[in-house]
Amino acid sequence: MRSTARNAHDRLSLLHALRLTHPRIFPMNTHHTLMTRRTIHDYKSDPLPEGALKRALEAATRAPNHKLTNPWRFTMMGPETRARITEIGVAEKRKKRGELSEAAEASIRTKFTRPPELIAVSQVINADAHRRREDYAAVACAIQNIQLALWSEGIGSKWSSGGVTNAPETYEVLGIGPDVEEIVGFVWVGFADVVPDPPRTPLSEVVRTTA
Repeated sequence: MRSTARNAHDRLSLLHALRLTHPRIFPMNTHHTLMTRRTIHDYKSDPLPEGALKRALEAATRAPNHKLTNPWRFTMMGPETRARITEIGVAEKRKKRGELSEAAEASIRTKFTRPPELIAVSQVINADAHRRREDYAAVACAIQNIQLALWSEGIGSKWSSGGVTNAPETYEVLGIGPDVEEIVGFVWVGFADVVPDPPRTPLSEVVRTTA
């Protein structure tokens, strides 16, 4: 019995690996994409397949959004912009940690420069507080659509926010008016160097049923 279960697990693991490395030949179905997507922290520098990012952004615009507000905006960062954002990222870490070692600074720079693509995702600010909350939810859905579309083609991603995405200097570098748009986060895009397999909370702990 254990041998049979192990063999079945091995076959599934092989199929997952083939779907990641040969997505055109072994395409993922929707459920498999949802269940296997992971946040990728370590990337290869290999360029993306032609059209992959455009397909992901098109998927983003299909996210549900109340009243069809289309509140998302995507800023694709070129090399010069990324270099400036990297410096902001290093400065933000210094504010948080104090003086950085050479290794720590090099790690931060690699984080910003190694993935082939880096996208800033922002939300158009609505004066109505309720609509603004709904729009944030829509942008979050758009980001997940990006991640799922990429993963279906074997491409990893990461949604992050924090010091660098909130920094006034970041808004200035990206040409985003903070009174017009709010940066929801950065999406890092590239082929995974390492695919983590973190534990998930059991369904029984998050689902309740009423009478």
